Amino acid sequence: MEWSLENVREMVAGGMQSIRECEICAFAIAMCVLLLFMWYCYRVGREHGSSPLRGRYLAGPGRIGGVVGGFMSSDCRGRGKGKHGSMLEEQNGFAFCQSSECFRCTSAGESLNQRLYHSLQDYAKRYTWSGMGRVHKGVRDQGRYLNSRPTIQRPEVFFLPDLPSAPFFSREVQRHDVELLEQSFPALLAEFESIYHQPPARSGSSLPPGWKANSTPRGQWWTYYLVNQGTPLVLNVRRCPRAWRVLGQLRTFIANNVFGNACFSVLTPGALITEHYGPTNVRLRCHLGLRVPPSCELVVGGEPQCWSEGSCLLFDDSFLHRAFHEGGAEDGPRVVFMVDLWHPNVAAAERQALDYIFTPGRLEDKEGK
Repeated sequence: MEWSLENVREMVAGGMQSIRECEICAFAIAMCVLLLFMWYCYRVGREHGSSPLRGRYLAGPGRIGGVVGGFMSSDCRGRGKGKHGSMLEEQNGFAFCQSSECFRCTSAGESLNQRLYHSLQDYAKRYTWSGMGRVHKGVRDQGRYLNSRPTIQRPEVFFLPDLPSAPFFSREVQRHDVELLEQSFPALLAEFESIYHQPPARSGSSLPPGWKANSTPRGQWWTYYLVNQGTPLVLNVRRCPRAWRVLGQLRTFIANNVFGNACFSVLTPGALITEHYGPTNVRLRCHLGLRVPPSCELVVGGEPQCWSEGSCLLFDDSFLHRAFHEGGAEDGPRVVFMVDLWHPNVAAAERQALDYIFTPGRLEDKEGK
């Protein structure tokens, strides 16, 4: 190549032209990225913006806090006076709890809807919307879900859409926790015996300290809670250190929100727990059989199952279910250790969000707030 001033000028001009072409290409790419980002923000804004969400969520007759179809939590059953206490209302054969102390039985209507919506938004601001598709969908359309569910499965507080559902689940879905509970059978049985055979808590009572009597149409149903609606009962926990240790070793125990419970549950001969729905489909209820006489049965979604001593039974209590003990006095009580575990298809991010939203006390309607 022959070097000359003209050749140098041509090379410089060609380089400048190439740079200008690269700048145009880079500018075009940057504009495309910017347009895509603006489109993404628009879609997210439409989906999660306050006004559209609030309008869709609060519309419709469904009320998250209302009692639909006849549920009464066991703790609230014990608060009534007499067979049909002042806090209970009978309708269509089901008993309705009217206690203001019970989260899942409180008819809070739109007030609870608004608090639930704001808690979800607060969680997203603090953490992320990532992985919140089903939770957001559930919150947004909760009224429609609760009112359009078939009568066989109708959770009364919160429905998470797109979860596989069945009345009973295989032990394999929560294998670690099931095996841990079954290995702890001797310790849990011994601890039950120690709290069950204590003298009555007070004169005129037939129950030892810590036990609650629940309303049933016939027979007796007693519960001894270690965790009730996400809140540990300190005195009961102190009396059951081994059971509390077992709960701490479970990987999927719902320990941080109002849907989590753990208790010893006793049915005396002749007792019947009338059919009712649980509050949500995000959990599986696990029963470890401790004392299981003949003629005891659990019916979930129309499917009957029998407990077995030392074995766990997993079921979705958002299905219509009932339990009964038709044995005689000589058979003794049916006893299970009950814990609430996460549904296996609720993702870790969803669990974290639900723990935040349904933390005990978070959704309470306080004066001045």
